[in-house]
Amino acid sequence: MSQGMSLKPCWLPTTIGSLPYTSAAEALQAVMRFTPEIPAWPQLPRRSPLENMYAQYTELFPGVEVTDGQVRVVIDDAFRTGLERLYLDYVEENVDRYLPSVSRAPGLRMMVDTLLAQTDRPTAVKGQLTGPISLAMQVTDQDLKPLLYDEIAFDAVSRYLRLVARAQEKVLSQISPTTIVFLDEPYLNAYGSALFSLSREQVVNGLEEVFQGIKGLKGVHCCGNTDWSVVLSTSLDILSFDAYHFAETLALYPDDLKAFLNRGGVLAWGIVPAEEQLLAGEDTRSLVERLMARLQLLRNKGIPDEYLAAQSLVTPSCGLGSLSVPAAEKALDLVAQVSKEARARLTDSRAC
Repeated sequence: MSQGMSLKPCWLPTTIGSLPYTSAAEALQAVMRFTPEIPAWPQLPRRSPLENMYAQYTELFPGVEVTDGQVRVVIDDAFRTGLERLYLDYVEENVDRYLPSVSRAPGLRMMVDTLLAQTDRPTAVKGQLTGPISLAMQVTDQDLKPLLYDEIAFDAVSRYLRLVARAQEKVLSQISPTTIVFLDEPYLNAYGSALFSLSREQVVNGLEEVFQGIKGLKGVHCCGNTDWSVVLSTSLDILSFDAYHFAETLALYPDDLKAFLNRGGVLAWGIVPAEEQLLAGEDTRSLVERLMARLQLLRNKGIPDEYLAAQSLVTPSCGLGSLSVPAAEKALDLVAQVSKEARARLTDSRAC
């Protein structure tokens, strides 16, 4: 486990990243109100197309062009020249220039500046970026071919994101020595389908390339179903999953899950739905009951209670950027309340 597990998860609350505000100050205020122990810097896709999860992190990628939030890469002589600079920065670990600029991530800079000015610091601090599989699947070249299927381009994506991840972690470590960086990988739910021809080894290698640049805690967030054994076979510290919809599928991999938890891995339970219609019908009691039922699924597969009690976080099932502000605030409040109830009912004060 990275950083010697200076973090005691114990059902603490945090978020995935995106929120529906257009003001970074308002977004940060909500983050600190509901998840002060492990704040995640807020991504604001409604503020600007440049905060789209693919545009936000490709600012310095060679050959990149962004139009209304749509990203493509032109592979030509200029692209190859840009690769030379990228590979040089990679070898020399020149990461500072790869921190997303204020125009792409005002929430990141505001959180750092705000929390550095405070005496009380959070238990940990969280950052996030789009993972290499999803970014390379969604971003295409000029012929509309996903970068995932161009060996050179996909290698460049993984190395580039390694620099972006490390740049984030470096600035976040000014706030707290315990840093968490998630790779958001929605496209992992296509693994094994006819539309996704990457091998298990290629997926693992792509993730590991980025992970090796992260010195603190590292995680993967996938808000759909996937072959969890692939993700759990990597060196990740935290698995963030949609527990509201897909806890049953995680229970299909008990041996991989036990090995992950046995080495200190953490489960981030996305038990609060990120869909407005579903949120309207839920409250703290109903979600705690749902969580307990999902925990029983894992207990039935032989997962020890002590792992689940001490090595769990509470989150929304996915980012909240597509919700209305009132719905997002309800989701954040539910995350905080479910966390409080889970800590009271499930944790042992000696371990937490």
